[in-house]
This record gives sequence, C-alpha cells and structure tokens, in this order.
Amino acid sequence: MLNRLTKLVAAATLAVAMLVIGVHQTKAMGHNKDIIGVAEHAGGFNTLIAAIKAAGLEETLRGAGPFTVFAPTDEAFAKLPAGTVEDLLKPENKDKLVAILTYHVLPGKVMAADVSGKMLAPTTVQGSTLAVDGTSGVKVDNATVIKADVMAKNGVIHVIDTVVLPK
Repeated sequence: MLNRLTKLVAAATLAVAMLVIGVHQTKAMGHNKDIIGVAEHAGGFNTLIAAIKAAGLEETLRGAGPFTVFAPTDEAFAKLPAGTVEDLLKPENKDKLVAILTYHVLPGKVMAADVSGKMLAPTTVQGSTLAVDGTSGVKVDNATVIKADVMAKNGVIHVIDTVVLPK
C-alpha cells in the first residue's frame, strides 16, 4: 500500500511539474506579451519594429486588440529596392509608411485554420482588401506565410517572407 501511495504521489508531483513547465514555456513563447513584445522577443523583426515606431503605431499594437499581423521578417524588408526602407522611415513619408504597415494588419484574430482551404479577401486596417489564399499553405498577396499562429496576448502573428504593398 505504501509503495502504491508513493507512486501516486510521485506521479502527481510529476504532473504538477509538467504543468508548471508548460505554463512557463507558454509565457516564454509570447502569450503574456503583446504583439510588439512577441516580435521583439523573437528577433528577426528589427526593421518591422523600427517602422512601427516611426509610424507611431507602437501604442496601437500594444493595445487590447485583437489584431492579426502579417509580419515581414528583416529578410523580407531586405528584398525591397535599395533605399526604400530608409526613405519610408523619413518623417515626410509617415503617411505612406502607415498605409503600408496597416495593410499588414487585420482587425480581430484570424488563425491559419480559419483560412485553410479557402480563398478570402479580408479588409485590412488600412482599408484595402488583402488576397489570402489558404488552398496550399497560406499566401497573402505575393507573400508566403512561413510561420503561422504565433500567439500574443492581443492577437496573432503570421510571419511572412515578403513585404506586401497596398494597391
């Protein structure tokens, strides 16, 4: 009986330890951080974060949301013609920068499973529609989602390999 009780206590202790580890891993993966915090923690989004700050959108993307952000990597921004990013970050181009960045954002939380097998044209925060093709992976305009469903406390991030531009 004592051996059985010992095994039961050991199993319960292990289960609690696994739960605690799972909670800490979940927080480390971003669930307790807002969209900006998740992007900062992940790395590889320095250009996007600099652009968000230059456009004055940081406070909004740290807000309650929920938001769906199609986040271009630093490599995605590097695909733009030389000087494009530097030009967009100039104060006189703030309106254009805001338009481009808000074209990457949908109101609400849209998960990859929500678009799987579908062709959609949701309206972005910028006001234009975005072509979302979930029939073979997920494409957003001419960009491919390379990592989906990165959770934040105020929405979800889908990492894309190309900067998408409003038409």
